[in-house]
Amino acid sequence: MTKLSVVVPCYNEEAVIDRFDTTTRGVLGDLPIEYEICYVDDGSTDGTLARLRLLAEQHPGATRYVSFSRNFGKEAGMLAGLREATGEAVIIMDADLQHPPELIARMLELYELGHDQVIARRGREGDRPLRTALSRAYYGAVNRWVDVELADGVGDFRLLSRPVVDALLSLPEYNRFSKGLFSWIGFDTVTFDYRNAAREAGETKWRFGSLLNYGMDGLVSFNSRPLRIAIWLGITLAALAALYAVWITVDAMSNGVTLPGYVTLVAIVVGLGGVQMVMLGLIGEYIGRIYYETKRRPHFLVKERCGLPGPPEDPREPTLREGKVV
Repeated sequence: MTKLSVVVPCYNEEAVIDRFDTTTRGVLGDLPIEYEICYVDDGSTDGTLARLRLLAEQHPGATRYVSFSRNFGKEAGMLAGLREATGEAVIIMDADLQHPPELIARMLELYELGHDQVIARRGREGDRPLRTALSRAYYGAVNRWVDVELADGVGDFRLLSRPVVDALLSLPEYNRFSKGLFSWIGFDTVTFDYRNAAREAGETKWRFGSLLNYGMDGLVSFNSRPLRIAIWLGITLAALAALYAVWITVDAMSNGVTLPGYVTLVAIVVGLGGVQMVMLGLIGEYIGRIYYETKRRPHFLVKERCGLPGPPEDPREPTLREGKVV
């Protein structure tokens, strides 16, 4: 009998977590499998952790949870959930029911056919036209740059086989962009579409600024082409400056010196200054990522695991006991 682990990162999901748990267990209970639900409380400030404690008491053996010392982000939440999961297959889901639990049966069917990654791709029904257009434009542009394929509508809702989970856990980088990592590791992958579902309760955590930063992560995490473009842009600007200097010299020798073009000069200085700042920011982004990687800090700190602090599975992810890191 297949054992399935369902990994659920949570951040301030008190309003919906009970409904999610009831719905998901109803689906899992009708399937011929053994299962566990692994919740990860990502430093919630509402009553999410209290609800998880209660769920663990109500369903001992089939419910596990990890609670962070603060909010470390969804990437850390997914990583912690994958480390906690013990199943032969693992499904990553959001707690807001935008990932319909009814699709679990379909995912298991495709997994039984031998696929290592089963991806549920949502449609764009209900999204604002502007967001849809920007999303499609982003994916169309970024796939010309990055070394992996990022598909529009494909997120974290997917089933992973145990070899895929082990492959992901073997990747040590601190700056994790899971959507790219899922594609980078490869394995036999299949995708099916589903109709976009509305959030059941609570508020979305993805604001415009968060989406912008996430898009930047996708751009710089899997390629160094922007740095090469900076080199070519510098060479081009230097060549144009040299040609302009030759033209000015020839014109001065032929027609004499005229009044200086202050507007042109200011425009050129401001334009080149802007280009330099963009290039410096781009280089700084890469250097900052190197800086974080060299620190070797843990991805998260665990303050509570399944009701009692337990030993971490990875020495880089310590547990807090009595206010101390162990």
